Amino acid sequence: MRIIAGQYRSRKLVTPAGSQTRPTSDRLRETLFNVVSAAVAESVWLDLFAGSGAVGIEALSRGARMVYFVENNARAAKAIRANLSSLSIGEGYELQEREVVQALRALDAAAVACEFCFLDPPYANQGGYEQTLGFLSQSRLLSPKSVVIAEHDKHSDLLDRYGALERFRRLRQGDAVLSFYRLG
Repeated sequence: MRIIAGQYRSRKLVTPAGSQTRPTSDRLRETLFNVVSAAVAESVWLDLFAGSGAVGIEALSRGARMVYFVENNARAAKAIRANLSSLSIGEGYELQEREVVQALRALDAAAVACEFCFLDPPYANQGGYEQTLGFLSQSRLLSPKSVVIAEHDKHSDLLDRYGALERFRRLRQGDAVLSFYRLG
């Protein structure tokens, strides 16, 4: 796995050992960033269920101002730290090692607002999608211009609406799908 573009282009990333994480493929990340590229510079990102941190690090590489990585798996958090260290990234991020909803509550209470929120829970964890998207839809973390992107399996489609969040785009690539939401 590698960084696609920007300051850290072509640099390799480590992935967490074991089968508990499924990194977002280089190709799917490239598709994602082709869609959002014009708005990445100086943006704030939430990288939820972050795994190796590849999506958030890609955002930093392309000029994002801040990325909040949220990952409760110790091996994955260790991989995120190793990737940030290997790229000499010392600022512009925060790693929250806890459950996503706990982290979202803390970020909401701290008045964090993001332009982009990427979530990629284990595909089988439908509750993770519903709980996270439901929380985001009523939080102060999002503005009318914020975009929430959920990666999911092509066989388990997400709803078109979660509270105030409405899906406006769906991109399929291989077995994975990116669903794009915004406040409706």
